Amino acid sequence: MKLGEIYRLAIEKGMSKDPRSKEAVERLLAKENKQFGEMKDEEKKEYDQDKLFNPYADTRILFGDPELEVNRVLTGIDMETGEVLLADRVSGRDKKIDLIIAHHPEGKAMAALYQVMRVQEDILAKFGVPINVAEGIMASRISEVKWGLMPLNHNRAVDAARMLGIPIMCVHTPADNLVNDFLQSMMDKKKPETMDDVIKLLKEIPEFAEAVNYNAGPTIVLGSKERRAGRVMVDMTGGTSGSEDAYAKLAIAGVGTLVVMHIGEKHRKEAEKNNINVIIAGHMASDSLGLNLFLDEIAHRGIEVIPCAGLMRHERKE
Repeated sequence: MKLGEIYRLAIEKGMSKDPRSKEAVERLLAKENKQFGEMKDEEKKEYDQDKLFNPYADTRILFGDPELEVNRVLTGIDMETGEVLLADRVSGRDKKIDLIIAHHPEGKAMAALYQVMRVQEDILAKFGVPINVAEGIMASRISEVKWGLMPLNHNRAVDAARMLGIPIMCVHTPADNLVNDFLQSMMDKKKPETMDDVIKLLKEIPEFAEAVNYNAGPTIVLGSKERRAGRVMVDMTGGTSGSEDAYAKLAIAGVGTLVVMHIGEKHRKEAEKNNINVIIAGHMASDSLGLNLFLDEIAHRGIEVIPCAGLMRHERKE
């Protein structure tokens, strides 16, 4: 496969499992194309034209020719300068690394992470929070994340890859969409009765079962094994953690249990205040599952996948 084909496939798979409807995503892209068409030439020079076909600002080719033929990739959750050097070292041992695939965004994709957070508005709406309320409570959180990203040194890993001549890309929200859909579909189908039932379901998945061996498996942080789960909401996409103000609205909407990758203390306290059970599925295990669901697509097309950097690689044949 060519690098550009891998990139386009990531977008396609992410859109196929987007929490928003296909029509909603297509409307967003149509709006971007319309705005671009109305821009002045000077504005177009600064515009990221990937936005015309890619609704995920945190997923980009960061360095490399889209026409490059790719046979082998080194991939992991956090592919930073150390992992770029690792790719160069592995390439020196007769296993040429054609491409680095990171899950967590780097470079300009990291700087634009806040832009994908509006996905969370639609997720909240799907679970019964009025869309106007969802947009209202997310607005300040999106601004908070935007300002928090501005001081970061985004380009270190990308600069290292460029110096060593190793193409690099990141696949963030598309992979998160895949894991979110996978787990939500499982919960909706199996309808676990208790919190313990939710934990047992998660441990049936190889990535979560492996994470248990690393003391990083699924954990109940609010509630107890015997407590009834009620309506289970999987919350694993949309860039990063949303607003803590959402928990009161979700409780009113009838959500009983949240299954998340991770949760901060402010968010945990708000969930507790509103009697919402919380299970941390595990950050690396959850990200591994999402990335694996994408990597399987390129592996089935003949690309060799070498995992590192926290990725628990489990291939699904179907």
